[in-house]
Amino acid sequence: MLSSTRLKEFCQQRQVSIEQLAGQLARGGLNSKEAAAAIKNWQKGLLKPVPRREDIRQLAAGLSAEVNDLAAWCSSYRFAPMSARKVRLVTQLIMGRTVQDALDILKFTRKRAAAMVEKVLKSAVADADEQQANVDNLYVCEARVDDAGVRIGTKRWIPKDRGRAHPIRKKACHIHITVAQP
Repeated sequence: MLSSTRLKEFCQQRQVSIEQLAGQLARGGLNSKEAAAAIKNWQKGLLKPVPRREDIRQLAAGLSAEVNDLAAWCSSYRFAPMSARKVRLVTQLIMGRTVQDALDILKFTRKRAAAMVEKVLKSAVADADEQQANVDNLYVCEARVDDAGVRIGTKRWIPKDRGRAHPIRKKACHIHITVAQP
């Protein structure tokens, strides 16, 4: 995945305009107008159109940088069986820390969500390792938890007084963690 903040930084450091990068990307199948619009979206953090690996390679070549400098690796756990509010308490602990520091914190956190977040973090690190990134220098650049609504099959009822019944709604969430090189 392309890191929008790193793309902005490299464009400012190298003083490369969007038109020059669009010319580099236009050879990849997009015309220059579409490539310029795509690069503007990527710098804003909008990943539409979704950047492919060859697009990232061509951007890195245009900026004279390595592919791993522009990349970020993300992993997610969809429909995790826990409320998003409870998981956010754990993800706030690791936000912005190095991967090793985050793993140490998660190991000693006494919350049920810590095990789930740790699995997602390890998955993102494994993805980065497979792409030949330097695992020792990775940090958690984004840790986001989205609400997924009521878990399917968990709608039950609890009896109350005078013949009434109240629903029991068990919540789910989506955990997204992104790691990148500093």
